Amino acid sequence: MKKVLTIAGSDSSGGAGIQADIKTMTMHGVYAMSVVTALTAQNTTGVRGIYPVSAEFLKQQIDAVFEDIRPDAVKIGMVSTPEQVKIIAERLDFYGAENIVTDPVAVSTSGSELSNAETYEVLKDKIFPLSMLITPNIPETEKIIRLNINSTEDMVRVSEKIAEKYRCSVLCKGGHLKDTADDFLYSMGKGTWYRGKRLTDRELHGTGCTLSSAIASNLAKGYGLEKSIHYAKKYVTECIESVSEIGHGNKPLNHMKGVFK
Repeated sequence: MKKVLTIAGSDSSGGAGIQADIKTMTMHGVYAMSVVTALTAQNTTGVRGIYPVSAEFLKQQIDAVFEDIRPDAVKIGMVSTPEQVKIIAERLDFYGAENIVTDPVAVSTSGSELSNAETYEVLKDKIFPLSMLITPNIPETEKIIRLNINSTEDMVRVSEKIAEKYRCSVLCKGGHLKDTADDFLYSMGKGTWYRGKRLTDRELHGTGCTLSSAIASNLAKGYGLEKSIHYAKKYVTECIESVSEIGHGNKPLNHMKGVFK
């Protein structure tokens, strides 16, 4: 069985973060492992509190996993402090971790800040160059490169700049643009569009976590990057089409809907 590690924050309501990652990985038939960066008190309406773990305890978690069960892929989500970022980068580099997919989450769907400016700068410098792929949405992409994105042409231009600067592949998710759900991959000098249709105007909870975890799971199973993204997007689409009527805020996905193996 292939193994995938998620390094991210815990979502007490189960729709995003490590809980969404583990659900997604399990549905993809891989063995899911987790390193917790922070506990959050949150539900579908918002984040009430964040309690980061210490950098030393984060190191202990990573070492415990890699010394016993080496992951075939790693997904990185919410990271709370610069010290955490540095430890993650140092340990993943030490172990020669492969198939790293980073979801550079900065703000929750409800608008709560999950990663401050200092942490984000260290994330770009330390984690992006180790990553096979980063998966920013439009606001995150703008934060990375400090350029505005108002069109699909902007998505192409900015993705190329990020890929060249940080030496990683970039999947720029276009869902924040009006009337589109197209995503753009720039990898190894080549651009690929993943066309999609907007399935709902409602705010959803955990889509970025789910997509990045699905991609990491497919990479672990031996698919190439383009096919891993293709299968992951099909999985997320099914999860959205059967979105759960759970909670009073942003709706969580139905991770049990289906999987593409």
